[in-house]
Formats: sequence, structure tokens, C-alpha cells
Amino acid sequence: MSTPEELTSNDVELLKQLGEAYAGIRREVAKTIVGQDEVIEQLLIAIFAQGHCLLEGVPGLAKTLIINTLAQTLDFDFSRIQFTPDLMPSDITGTEVIQEDKRSGERVFKFLEGPVFANVVLADEINRTPPKTQAAMLEAMQEKQVSAGGQRRPLPKPFFVLATQNPIEQEGTYPLPEAQQDRFMFKIFVDYPSYDEEYRVAESTTGTSRQEIHSQLGADEVIAMQNLVRRVPVSPHVIHYTLKLVRATRITTPEAADFCKEWLSWGCGPRAVQNLLLAAKTRAALHGRNFASTDDVNAVLKPVLRHRILTNFNAEAEGISTDVVVEKLMELIDPNDVDRSAPELGQALA
Repeated sequence: MSTPEELTSNDVELLKQLGEAYAGIRREVAKTIVGQDEVIEQLLIAIFAQGHCLLEGVPGLAKTLIINTLAQTLDFDFSRIQFTPDLMPSDITGTEVIQEDKRSGERVFKFLEGPVFANVVLADEINRTPPKTQAAMLEAMQEKQVSAGGQRRPLPKPFFVLATQNPIEQEGTYPLPEAQQDRFMFKIFVDYPSYDEEYRVAESTTGTSRQEIHSQLGADEVIAMQNLVRRVPVSPHVIHYTLKLVRATRITTPEAADFCKEWLSWGCGPRAVQNLLLAAKTRAALHGRNFASTDDVNAVLKPVLRHRILTNFNAEAEGISTDVVVEKLMELIDPNDVDRSAPELGQALA
């Protein structure tokens, strides 16, 4: 097994700059957004880990405002797409139009870029558009490019899709297929504010005062820090712990936990392991540490796994959510007692 890459002195200095930028971004966002600390941290983890996010919450919880404010603090090109039932794929990716060349008089095709050509794309209410249009985002999210007019057109760097969906309105919606949800690094739940937070929201948003948001990082700086995050070391112990957590959800394997066999229709694929480790590395870097730990893995476990496991009828009848399954996984698997020769989890519970 290869040894983890060691950070150079330049990396350590860049790591310090990342921590300072993270603190600065949090301060700027707090000028507009009250509370939602966990949501903001998870969004920043995804951005520096080069991942996409799916935010779910009822209307009026500032999901769109959070994303817009983050884009301002990072000096990114921001684009908002309002997904509706009549939205077409070309409305997102762009289209070719015929234009006349004034010098030659010939008519030529010219590609007009769609709103997906931006650093941060807000896919607002992504579950309100049909699957054909939802699928238009897949190539952009996975390959960071758009195929149109027989050509592959690269998207700006860095590139993030931050999508929102409303969980309470089912009429006129098209739930995202599980395979497409797997393209998102995180699924983030945005909850109601506390009493004190809502008081501050009411006080600050019903007056005339507005605070200016100052940019903390540019695109080139973010790209450099994204590359740094991938060099943050992670020990074999942390990798084994991550594998145990993910493999315990796969109900057709001997390693599956008994409660997963009872409550799940299927479990996570390898992309879950990759995203857990990348998110853990990023969280460690944002908090000024030059190594990722099992605590970092646990901190990002819910947003990474909750949309990659599917509960069955038994779980729904008992009121068991995916977050409950993830919590039981953390109770079952002790990070201090993980090695490659550990007994199968199903047998350990017997």
C-alpha cells in the first residue's frame, strides 16, 4: 500500500491561508445569513472538495440566498436556473443559432452559451422539471463539459452545481432518480431556525440596512486550495473505517449489518467512500489540521450517505429515516476497533 503524500512547507502555508479564508467567508456570510452554521460549513466543504450539493428544505429558509451569498464571497460567476415543467435541455446548456456574417454574407451557426456556463449554478427546484431536462445536468456535473452541435465545450473552472428541492409539494414534481442523486457529494437538509435566530432574521430583514459582502477568494485561489485538499494525508486506519461504514449498508453482502438488511432496499456504492474521504480531508483542512481523522468522517457521514441508501417498506412503517440508519452505523462500528481482519458485521451482532 502506498504511503500518504506528505505536505510541503508551501502546502502548510497554503493550508494556513485556507483556514484564514474559511473564517473570513463565515464572517461575510453571517452579515446576511443568520444561523445555518452546519449548512454553510457543508457547502464550503463541497466547494473545496470539488463536489455538488443538493439542498432540501421547505420554502422560505434562505436556501437560494445562502448560495448567492457564498458565490459573492468567492468572487464567482453566478447563474440561477429556475426549473419548471416546460424547461428544455437547450435552455440549460445553450443552443446554436444561425447568424449572417456581415463581411461574407454567409450564414453560419453560432453557439450561444446557456446559464450552465458559470462557476456556481443554482438549480432552483430541480425536482420541478421532467427527467429529460434533469439529465441535461449530468454531463455538466460529471464531466465538467457540455456536448452541443457536435462539439464538447468545457465549462468554467471551478464549477459547482448547487441544487434545491422542496420536500412538501408532490404535485407537479419529478423526483430525482437515485443514480442522479449519487452525482451530488452532499444532500443537505435545511431546517427551521431557532427562536433566537428567527428573531434576528425578523429584526434584520424588515428594516432598511444592508451590509455589503466582500470577496475573500478568487477562482484561481480556490483551484489551488482544491488541489491542496487532495494532498491532505489520510491514514489506512481512516480508510478502513470508512470502508466498514459503507460496506455495512450493502444488504446482499456478508458484511452488511443486520439492521441494514431489515431496513434498506440497497446500499451505497464506491462513490460514497470517495466522497467521504474527500469531504473528511477538506473538513480537516478548513479547520487548520493537516490530516483527516475518523471524527472528520463522522461529521460528514449523514450528508454523504443519506441520499445513497434507500429505505424499504419495513423502515417506512417503523418511521426509520436514512439518518437513523446512519446514526446506528456510527453506534455499531467503533473507530478504535477497526482493522482489515475484523469479523463480518452481521456475525458480530449475532
